[in-house]
Amino acid sequence: MAPAPEVLSPTSPAEAAQAFGDGTGVTVVAGGTIVLPELTYGRLRPEKALLLSRAGLSGVSVDGPTTTIGAATPLADLTGLPAPLGPCTANVADLEIRGQATLGGNVCAGGGADAPRGDVQGALLALGATARSTGAGGEKTEPLEAFLDHRDGRLLLDVSFEQPAAGAFVALDRPHTHDYTALAVSAARATDGTVRVAATGAGSHGQRLPSAEAKANDPAAAGEAALADVSPHDDALASAWYRSKTLPVLVRRALAELKEAS
Repeated sequence: MAPAPEVLSPTSPAEAAQAFGDGTGVTVVAGGTIVLPELTYGRLRPEKALLLSRAGLSGVSVDGPTTTIGAATPLADLTGLPAPLGPCTANVADLEIRGQATLGGNVCAGGGADAPRGDVQGALLALGATARSTGAGGEKTEPLEAFLDHRDGRLLLDVSFEQPAAGAFVALDRPHTHDYTALAVSAARATDGTVRVAATGAGSHGQRLPSAEAKANDPAAAGEAALADVSPHDDALASAWYRSKTLPVLVRRALAELKEAS
């Protein structure tokens, strides 16, 4: 039998950063909606469990045009925010999961064995969010796109973004997918007119769609162009072929909603 993990329960962000260190051997537990099933099925055997429920990393703050969300904030607290983030979080799983799952857990989620994870990655990418994290080398703030590439060795503290002039979120909803998101597209128009588009469920994690952004004024062309930015895959929810056929449709719908919201 494997030894029980060391349990760390910090009571401040500074204590959480110190306990995390460089992340070696540490499993972060916030809402537990991903970690606990992995423990139950024996797919995860942590040396140290870092519990964030009392670490002071939850909450939403607004400073002028900038919104900052703590990593331990439950998704249920974000459903009322403007598109794309509010509707995106409202589309995650069900009421019970949204009440327990955290922003940080969703952002840092790796690919699931049978279904995509990390629904909110796409919405935050569309918003041009930055991530503040700690780990080896200390604390740093960087674009979310860069953070996603090396998130396994970092403890996410919060994300920040400028409120957009308009936003949109559309998702593929089919009865057989139950409460999982097979594919979704988020779009946001910044106050300077810049359009950002991103998808979840079209790769290993949320992905910007720069080819679609370049043709945002022509939704049909943007939808087809988006296929150059992704690598769809097969899983229990949908095939790569189906995702490739559906992504252009979702991009067109998202850009149409964005135009209506502007």
